[in-house]
Amino acid sequence: MHHFERMIELEATQEELWDFVATPVNLNQLTPPDLDFKVLSDIPERMHNGLTILYEIKIPLFGRKRWLTEIKHIREGVSFVDEQRIGPYKLWYHYHEIESIDATHTRMLDRVHYRLPLEPFSLPVHELWVKKMLSDIFDYRSAKLTEIFPQLTMTK
Repeated sequence: MHHFERMIELEATQEELWDFVATPVNLNQLTPPDLDFKVLSDIPERMHNGLTILYEIKIPLFGRKRWLTEIKHIREGVSFVDEQRIGPYKLWYHYHEIESIDATHTRMLDRVHYRLPLEPFSLPVHELWVKKMLSDIFDYRSAKLTEIFPQLTMTK
């Protein structure tokens, strides 16, 4: 099992940041253009427990892949999970948490647990490519969030 974690502190209230991440259409803004992200399913204005989202991404060297995720374990205003149902990973469990620092600043944590298909044979691919790809995706996401909400600090 592999783990990836990223924390960012933003100048936004917990409610403002939650409103942004709880709106599924905003995911497109946080995805790097080279992944050519396309939502294929109808999505509501707000996420809810059990919501499934089908989308397609372009993975370098592997082409276009469909990815179905389920939104679950929502603690309104605080946290939720998106878990892969169908996709490029053997397992993808992404926990998102938002925590108020003070009246105008918020910390957001992303914690991902994942497995690649064909492990242990895929371990070299993970070391040579997947770890960097995930870091780049979350770097992009952090940069976009700081365009929307000013950034205080970022911890990798």
